[in-house]
Amino acid sequence: MAKNGNDAEIDEGLYSRQLYVLGHDAMKRMQSSNVLISGLRGLGVEIAKNVILGGVKSVTLHDQGVAEWKDLSSQFYLREEDLGKNRAEVSQLRLAELNSYVPVTSFTGALTNEYLTKFQVVVLTNSSLDEQICIGDFCHSNGIKLIVADTRGLFGQLFCDFGEEMTVFDTNGEQPLSAMISMITKDSAGVVTCLDEARHGFESGDFVTFTEVQGMTELNGCDPIEIKTLGDICDTSSFSDYVRGGIVTQVKMPKKVAFKSLSSSMAEPEFLLTDFAKFDRPGQLHMGFQALHAFEKKHSRLPKPWSQVNTFTGSAKQEQLDQAIIKKLSCMAAGDLAPINAFIGGLAAQEVLKACTGKFMPIMQWLYFDAVECLPEAEDAVLTEEECAPRNCRYDGQIAVFGSKLQELLAKQRYFLVGAGAIGCELLKNFAMMGLASGEGEVIVTDMDTIEKSNLNRQFLFRPWDVTKMKSETAAAAVKLMNPSVRITGHQNRVGSDTEKVYDDEFFESLDGVANALDNVDARMYMDRRCVYYRKPLLESGTLGTKGNVQVVIPFLTESYSSSQDPPEKSIPICTLKNFPNAIEHTLQWARDEFEGLFKQPVENRTLKLPGAQPLEVVEAVYKSLVTDYPHSWEDCVAWARNHWQCQYNNNIRQLLHNFPPDQVSSGAPFWSGPKRCPHPLEFSTNNDLHMDYIMAAANLLAQSYGLPGSTERSALTKLLQDIKVPEFIPKSGVKIHVSDQELQSANASIGKRRTVAELILFVPVNPEQRKLDDDDTNFHMDFIVAASNLRAENYDIPPADRHKSKLIAGKIIPAIATTTAAVVGLVCLELLKIIQGHTKLESYKNGFMNLALPFFAFSEPIAAPKHKIDWTLWDRFEVKGIQEFPCSTLSSCLRPSLKNGWTCRELLYPIFKDLFNSNHAGGSEAYEIEENEMFLCFYFHRMTEIVTKVSKKKLGKHVKALVFELCCNDETEEDVEVPYVRYTIR
Repeated sequence: MAKNGNDAEIDEGLYSRQLYVLGHDAMKRMQSSNVLISGLRGLGVEIAKNVILGGVKSVTLHDQGVAEWKDLSSQFYLREEDLGKNRAEVSQLRLAELNSYVPVTSFTGALTNEYLTKFQVVVLTNSSLDEQICIGDFCHSNGIKLIVADTRGLFGQLFCDFGEEMTVFDTNGEQPLSAMISMITKDSAGVVTCLDEARHGFESGDFVTFTEVQGMTELNGCDPIEIKTLGDICDTSSFSDYVRGGIVTQVKMPKKVAFKSLSSSMAEPEFLLTDFAKFDRPGQLHMGFQALHAFEKKHSRLPKPWSQVNTFTGSAKQEQLDQAIIKKLSCMAAGDLAPINAFIGGLAAQEVLKACTGKFMPIMQWLYFDAVECLPEAEDAVLTEEECAPRNCRYDGQIAVFGSKLQELLAKQRYFLVGAGAIGCELLKNFAMMGLASGEGEVIVTDMDTIEKSNLNRQFLFRPWDVTKMKSETAAAAVKLMNPSVRITGHQNRVGSDTEKVYDDEFFESLDGVANALDNVDARMYMDRRCVYYRKPLLESGTLGTKGNVQVVIPFLTESYSSSQDPPEKSIPICTLKNFPNAIEHTLQWARDEFEGLFKQPVENRTLKLPGAQPLEVVEAVYKSLVTDYPHSWEDCVAWARNHWQCQYNNNIRQLLHNFPPDQVSSGAPFWSGPKRCPHPLEFSTNNDLHMDYIMAAANLLAQSYGLPGSTERSALTKLLQDIKVPEFIPKSGVKIHVSDQELQSANASIGKRRTVAELILFVPVNPEQRKLDDDDTNFHMDFIVAASNLRAENYDIPPADRHKSKLIAGKIIPAIATTTAAVVGLVCLELLKIIQGHTKLESYKNGFMNLALPFFAFSEPIAAPKHKIDWTLWDRFEVKGIQEFPCSTLSSCLRPSLKNGWTCRELLYPIFKDLFNSNHAGGSEAYEIEENEMFLCFYFHRMTEIVTKVSKKKLGKHVKALVFELCCNDETEEDVEVPYVRYTIR
């Protein structure tokens, strides 16, 4: 395939997830952009990595400096043997491996005006203020888009200048809204009312077009109309009377935005606020960064880390500065942190893509960020110049901010990372740069998936030659190259109840914390429950296109991930899917169900261990699969596919119209109106590509499921189809309600016979090749779904969806882009630094949400763990040990078991309920009573381990270290009262 920039087709196999974020048009615009990135320290390499993965035309790396020890704390493509070498030249080869479609070159000369004209976008990092202003003025005057990015310890800065007139083609990246119309008034400002099925989401200022309006046809196909006030459109008083129907669809209109040059914007800055709790912080940091540049220009160095004598001033007046925050900026200006570079680098790279594509709203124009909450909480914890001085080690950039003691803590950490996909790769990179588990500690990463081509666009630790390898092992090996001292072990296990023998009590109790890098809610909730049970901190994060979120879960302090849940996804009603689809989402879901019913469930049925008692419907399905519908050749498969096409797209539609004619009236109104679209049958033709796509895919899938050879020869298929005769359509009068005794006996006999036949047939099941919906190879699975959906859409006059959109909807694929992932993981690792330091204040932690498309940022302190009626939270429980002397619960004094082989039920329950009574009803009547019914008494004097064995009828495995017992309690009003569970330690 031709390289980018030569009108090449987009490699959908590589860019599939990103295409769902940017779209084809934006990707093509990006492929014509040459980007210069100046400064290849940690921030520069982060931006370069994300931009190269994005797929621009070319990237040039510029740096006139050489690698130093402090660079290794965040520059993941520099190694110790590279010290003293030019950073751009060393990084070029390693960055070029990320994307074969993007040529990557290095440049070590001066940035002259003539040289800058080669580029559409220029990014400056690690540059002086004088250089920024000089280059900024030239870029602004010559139509070159400029981005300036900088990080100083826990502080970050970003500036954008995309010229005096830039066109933004899509401000938010959301799918255009669409709704069905129930009424349009004739008025000077016509009002459109939509059906009440769901909130339509339109807002004043949106532009819309109309289709399928009956009566007021002047609106159909009109130019985009602006919604003036919510519901009001244009003057419709002269239009025809509205009758019924119609669809209103949002149109994304281009928007012009203007930018000031860097020099002009310095004096009159416009800020994008990232944290509403720090409303005045951007202005302070704007002056602080200028003062920092002035200090560096005067002294040819940065202020020494945490020096008590360092002060700097610049153009800003001293009385305007918040001395406390400026002092912190001064003290950590020499610091270089991987998490801050990941966050600012992710944002800066997204701005590069915006500059190239006109997709999404750019930052207007300054953004400042800080994470000073990461510093030690204790007021007496003062960092000293000696503790933060350089050691000539790879962590010097981090030691300059936090000192050497935190580095020692990081090296001892034992962390469990669940998932080695996009977020997992970024986490591992940051862990390595930070020195997590670089000493006695260990990072255990588990992922049962193998690497696929579509992963390479955002899971940057993998290369094309890694495809089909295990993710966890490959990622661990890649990270070891970045920092050989990091101890990482790769597993291939799915987390869940079936692996609790591996990730048992001993494993979890040895951990310092858990980081999730998962792509589904069920696994997240499972890990959340495990972390609550073992009282381990959990770092949770996720992305969806340009959106990302971070949640930190701290034992005894915050709520857990499962404490609040999103509402369940709205399902499509069965009647809509079966008879009344009105959107492509309906036909795609119908096509997915078709695939499951035709090609997946029959194969699963054939794997049943027969003979044996089975439900009659299963036996019927097996009989049909093995006898009546059993194909013996490719010709049989083609005939079956052709007959099924006739049934689904002609006969069934004709039957529906027989039952509900197009002119039918119901309750005085047309039956086929509102959300009900009147269908029409299709007539098969070998000259119709969509018809042939369906037959080809369906016949091959059937052949695969029976182990028969298939074919992709269209000419031969056409010839076969000419000889196939389909049965004529005979309308059914209706559903038969009454069944005679004779018919019932006959049916039972037939079913009995089929059961016998099914039991006697020995069949070796053939598992058809199953691919994921976003695979780019020949994929009959996806071919069938696309064709089946679009044929049904044609039945109902619904606009079809191309293969790309069909994959997104039918595959429920999560759009993803490397920029968002990098930024989110940067925030996650900032929370990790707080956890490792032992922060105990709720306000020190930050949950975060961002949408880089808008752009929008929101940070808030986590929600505290809610307390229950008797003053306990989800982190509390009764701790009971079965053998040795110990405090029997978190609330009571010690008790000694009467025997050495464990507690009886009575010995266990009495002190617990005594605790509840004493802690909540001191001086009152006893409110909590043990219900001594017959079943309870039979276990009352048994050992707890014996009770579990008898009830579960299973022996406790060696991996089981503790049991959990739930308590049911009522108060004096007989209402249920939630109380902590009992964790009974066996050994």
